[in-house]
Amino acid sequence: MTAFDAYKSLVENQWCPGCPNFGILTALKKALVTLDKLPHEVCLVSGIGQAAKTPHYLSCHVFNGLHGRAIPAAIGIHVANPALTTLVTSGDGCVYGEGGNHLLHAFRRNPDLTVLVHDNRIYALTKGQGSPTTRRGVKTRLQFDGVQIDPSQMLATAIVHDCSFVARGFAGDIEGLASILVRAIGHRGLSLVDILQPCITWGHWSMDQWKDHVITVPSDHDPTDRAAAVSLALETDGAVPVGVLYETAPREPFASSYRARVGSRPMAETPPIERTAVEKRLSRFEIRET
Repeated sequence: MTAFDAYKSLVENQWCPGCPNFGILTALKKALVTLDKLPHEVCLVSGIGQAAKTPHYLSCHVFNGLHGRAIPAAIGIHVANPALTTLVTSGDGCVYGEGGNHLLHAFRRNPDLTVLVHDNRIYALTKGQGSPTTRRGVKTRLQFDGVQIDPSQMLATAIVHDCSFVARGFAGDIEGLASILVRAIGHRGLSLVDILQPCITWGHWSMDQWKDHVITVPSDHDPTDRAAAVSLALETDGAVPVGVLYETAPREPFASSYRARVGSRPMAETPPIERTAVEKRLSRFEIRET
């Protein structure tokens, strides 16, 4: 069994003391230990931001890329080395804002990845500007008179686009979040987990306020019912359901035909393609005179 301390990193943590990101970090470690994943079997990919520092604080493979570009990098890593358990962990601004277009097309491609979004509804690293999930009317350091547009409803968007696993977690419930992450990582296909993570420095709701609004997804909820899942995903000013909202039967993930050819070996260990095979493929693109 993988030891919890196996994921301990010696990198100095730069988060604010008491940041809910610590809860997410602990929940992720618990999930990986429960799944008996060894550190060398895991790769964490992120963009830029406070949430995107998470890979620094786990002892495993890490790729820290450009703002909003974590998902295409993660897809490339997974295709090149399908033996790795590859996860994206970044913030709502990074994944839903700068990276929103990549996320939309990931729904279509269905790569075998887990995407964790630390959703604090603000751009925290750059000191409190409104993000795609900031609520209308919230006053920020940039939107002095309050945000004038409605927030993105990315979980509902994911369900409508048939993302194969969609869930909402809460950083204040470490055990509950860990159980969601176990299911998400174990799911074959794209898993999206939005994690409510109130920013204690620039945010507008405290942890205690969130605790008063978070409820568990009803026990009789059918996660295969798309309409019911969308209804739970659409946030209101009232209770916010936390748990697995939508889960489809596993379907063919992106690049499975390539993985079927090379097996579980990393791309670097696969034999080179024969020159004749390359020439045959390239010949299909030749311009021929008629």
